[in-house]
Amino acid sequence: MTIANPVILPLSGFTPQHFQLSVAGKVATVTLNRPEKKNPLTFESYRELTDFFLAAQKEEEIKAIVVTGAGGNFSSGGDIFEIIGPLVAMETKDLLKFTRMTGELVKTMRACPQPIIAAIDGICAGAGAIMAMASDLRLGTAETKVAFLFNRVGLAGCDMGACAMLPRIIGQGRAAELLYTGRVLRGDEAERWGFLNRLVARESVLAEAQALAAELADGPTFANAMTKRMLEMEWAMSVESAIEAEAVAQALCMQTEDFSRAYHAFAAKQKPVFEGN
Repeated sequence: MTIANPVILPLSGFTPQHFQLSVAGKVATVTLNRPEKKNPLTFESYRELTDFFLAAQKEEEIKAIVVTGAGGNFSSGGDIFEIIGPLVAMETKDLLKFTRMTGELVKTMRACPQPIIAAIDGICAGAGAIMAMASDLRLGTAETKVAFLFNRVGLAGCDMGACAMLPRIIGQGRAAELLYTGRVLRGDEAERWGFLNRLVARESVLAEAQALAAELADGPTFANAMTKRMLEMEWAMSVESAIEAEAVAQALCMQTEDFSRAYHAFAAKQKPVFEGN
């Protein structure tokens, strides 16, 4: 296994080895880029993606992130020959290192203060479906095919946080169906179930995701980061604890310049220009 490319800040100056990265203004776009194999993940790309999202937590220039795949597909998941084959020959301690490493990718995505938007066309399977699940918002197309395929390779559906996160997105019964059967959830059904926020034309799915990311990046980004943190933290809270946590969070947001800007703009019948502070 080669060592992942060290991530540098600002991210606009970083050139990854195992995916593509472009930065436009305050929005970074991560593109899984092995289109000839439907953009599978490898040991190296897991590591480099995790390092990227870890670095993004300290990035001040990037305010929103888009994740997509090249060539009309999002991701086919872990590469059959480059990951699954070697796993069959590993001992338990090395398998645990691998499963913890894959879980770290989800942890770092969820810990990013930036909203993450997945632009999903075509195949979105296995670990690819997990990356989509770990994003904050998901735009898809009629051709989107989401599948949690772990049982198809003799594994449990409890992979990378799926049993915790997927029921919260689409409900317990629907999540159980997908995780037990591994069946394909197509675009229109994925939108009805709430996995996709909306369907768009496949030729514009990336552009619409980037436009949404730019809209969020121009918003009150300190407050957006607080919303993401509260959405994450409150899963494990009682309603009473959540109300208290939100009281503290909102009081902090009321101390920001963006809150003051919004008031003065409203008083002047103008649109506020947020600066994220």
